[in-house]
Amino acid sequence: MNNTPGINPIFRVDWVVILIYMALLAFGWISICGASHEIGDTDFFSLSTRTGKQLIWIGCAFGLGTFLLLIDDRYFDTVANVLYWFMMVVLLITPFLAKDIKGSRSWISLGEVSLQPAEFAKCATALAVAKLAGTYGFDMTSPRHLARAAGMILLPMGLIVLQKETGSALVYFAFFLMLYREGMPGCFLFTGVAAVTYFVVGIRYADLPLPYTETGVGEFVVLLLIWIFTIGMLRVYLPRTRHALRLFLWGFVLQGGAWLFSRFIAPFDIAWVQVTLCLLIVGYLIWHFVDTRVGKYFYIAMFALGSMVFLYSSDYALNRVLQPHQQTRVKVLLGVEEDAAGAGYNVNQSKIAIGSGGLEGKGFMNGTQTKLKYVPEQDTDFIFCTVGEEEGFIGSAAVLLLFLSLLLRLIYLSERQSTVFGRVYGYCVLSIIFFHVLINVGMVMGLMPVIGIPLPFFSYGGSSLWGFTLLLFIFLRMDVGNTIRRETR
Repeated sequence: MNNTPGINPIFRVDWVVILIYMALLAFGWISICGASHEIGDTDFFSLSTRTGKQLIWIGCAFGLGTFLLLIDDRYFDTVANVLYWFMMVVLLITPFLAKDIKGSRSWISLGEVSLQPAEFAKCATALAVAKLAGTYGFDMTSPRHLARAAGMILLPMGLIVLQKETGSALVYFAFFLMLYREGMPGCFLFTGVAAVTYFVVGIRYADLPLPYTETGVGEFVVLLLIWIFTIGMLRVYLPRTRHALRLFLWGFVLQGGAWLFSRFIAPFDIAWVQVTLCLLIVGYLIWHFVDTRVGKYFYIAMFALGSMVFLYSSDYALNRVLQPHQQTRVKVLLGVEEDAAGAGYNVNQSKIAIGSGGLEGKGFMNGTQTKLKYVPEQDTDFIFCTVGEEEGFIGSAAVLLLFLSLLLRLIYLSERQSTVFGRVYGYCVLSIIFFHVLINVGMVMGLMPVIGIPLPFFSYGGSSLWGFTLLLFIFLRMDVGNTIRRETR
């Protein structure tokens, strides 16, 4: 199995990552003890308890990691596409085999064990995207090549959405961080940030009226941002200063005049003026594209047009696509609704638990919020609140520093890979772990919407732990192979 006879890859593995991995597992298991046991209950090793079962998952994870380290690392490149399409088939049939659990059909039962294919599909997708990026002649700046990579990422997202597991699907956006590292134009990342801004502002201030008009503040501000962003892109990517300045001044005068007309003569919806201005800019850009054949005019026009479509479809997506409980979570996060006893209950109780921990925490097994079960899902999605309550700010900071150390080490290992395949896969692993930590800790602290994704190596469950172990140890095996080949040249 080892591609280098006489050299045991286990002894050449990056032990810094291994030690961080073991520390996270240890802290995670201790947190599960604190979250799932009553005060005075010390039966941590019984297989009938969550902690006992988690020990089984951890033991199997160590076995899986050891097995992966003994495999020839070149096999991962060979089987990448086969694994990807196999997992796509599994994701496709999962809704028909899985039971309905809280509205989601994403868990397949295998006897006494239930597994979530979406967790393992991340690894298969990372391998397939890395193999594609390592193909001879692949260029991330090429629209055709970028579309192929994006398609490989969006396909599992769509299949997971069909399982009504929106949180797991959103994790796949983490892959776009890797694409940006590999040369994806920054305008795509800017478009994503702009879309989030449109959604938050448009929904948050949709019902707040703009003074002296029949226009909502949310709609007015988003249309104003679309106009400003479009003019700004024209100035940056096609530095024709007089054209951009002229358009800016005309837009400022017309929108200001529309507000004055509504203020002093007859109130009306000035969003129609803004939409007209945006459409005129789109027409202006397309006319220049036809006249000059400069593609940037067309791309900026599509950005403006797509932004308007996104604005007026976001309300539909919120109220028609998302499930009712997801709608409420988003509205509570954005401050549109107050629901301390409903959708906001988890977050409120979580923040109380973290705040009650203070600087040093209440101590192991002494957390009142968690012991009295005030926080739902406190040993899975909301496990971090147990850390905050029992270990306090110091313990929470230590956990976050461990994750930061892991991420920084993964950056170092990714950059030293001699192949595009290894580097891209490493950044995929890094991006997925970063996204999980950011969203999970953010939602526990009330800074992110509650989308139900686990904290890596901490949350109870085998699918999550095995999925992250697969991701991490495959990359460690790639790094071992890269190191050995570099030293034996």
